[in-house]
Amino acid sequence: MGTAELVDLRSDTVTKPSPGMRQAMAEAEVGDDVYGEDPTVNALEERVAGLFGHEAGLFVPSGTMGNQIGLRLVCEPGQEVLCDSEAHIVTYEMGAAAVLFGISTRTVVSDGGRLDAAQLVDQVRPHGNWHLTATAAVAVENTHNRGGGLVQPLNQLQALWDWSRQAGVNVHLDGARIWNASVATGVDLATYGGLADTASVCLSKGLGAPVGSVLVASAERIAAARLWRKRLGGGMRQAGVLAAAGRYALDTQLDRLAEDHEHAQLLAKRLGVDPATVQTNIVRLDDVPAPVVAEAAKAQGVLVSQVSDRRLRLVTNLGVDRAGVERAADVLAELLDR
Repeated sequence: MGTAELVDLRSDTVTKPSPGMRQAMAEAEVGDDVYGEDPTVNALEERVAGLFGHEAGLFVPSGTMGNQIGLRLVCEPGQEVLCDSEAHIVTYEMGAAAVLFGISTRTVVSDGGRLDAAQLVDQVRPHGNWHLTATAAVAVENTHNRGGGLVQPLNQLQALWDWSRQAGVNVHLDGARIWNASVATGVDLATYGGLADTASVCLSKGLGAPVGSVLVASAERIAAARLWRKRLGGGMRQAGVLAAAGRYALDTQLDRLAEDHEHAQLLAKRLGVDPATVQTNIVRLDDVPAPVVAEAAKAQGVLVSQVSDRRLRLVTNLGVDRAGVERAADVLAELLDR
């Protein structure tokens, strides 16, 4: 089966730039970003920082780099970051906080990735006790990837933030899919951004840009972040050709995330998944023979992600229209006898 006929639901990272996005990239005004002279990068950083209510932003090649620099800004070597046990920063980022920065991570098992502020606060270790590794920061993922695109409850985010201001503990937001959370709930981006000291937001997932994330924080922290980006090899030169894709995505592909959410609901209903558990663009199929189903679906032109031997993940994205979603539902429903 030809590539053009595939329905690719493995991830929202598999999308390709549209003709309009490619044109914006080709026509981008550029300069040397390491010198701070790329006007397109500067405009993107300023725009994203403003959307999230922060003073400054930093364009980085990946969400992992954004997360890791963000963690380093709020945590010193020998201190720890506390997070959910299924968080992206401890599951998919290759132990980077420890390897690169000497930062410890400690995890708390949650209810499917859902933030419970009191549960996390209860595990925080205080500063000033030389017997204990001090908790310098708490990291929250919103939406939660392994939680099935779960949107974190606003009241829990607020409770964590309010506590952190009194406790002297920082909050980092892994906002790879924060755009989905905002579109799904109507909570504006500045509200989410105002509940974190540092936040990394991806342009290359639901928004469909080919590469890049933006780290937002205070101007002082972003100045330090530029040094860390350079140390990590993330200094880019005429990066405006990449930043232009992010600007185009914000202009044209943010509101359409609601379409991905509708498609996820369609899949859930067709495949016997409780629609109430599907809040954004990720559908989990649990207790299924994942390798067998994934291979059989692939043979029929439908690609899905195998998370474990008993779990599949479907991620709706701008590369799959309603007809493609319906075809995927037909194929998977037959294979799962649903």
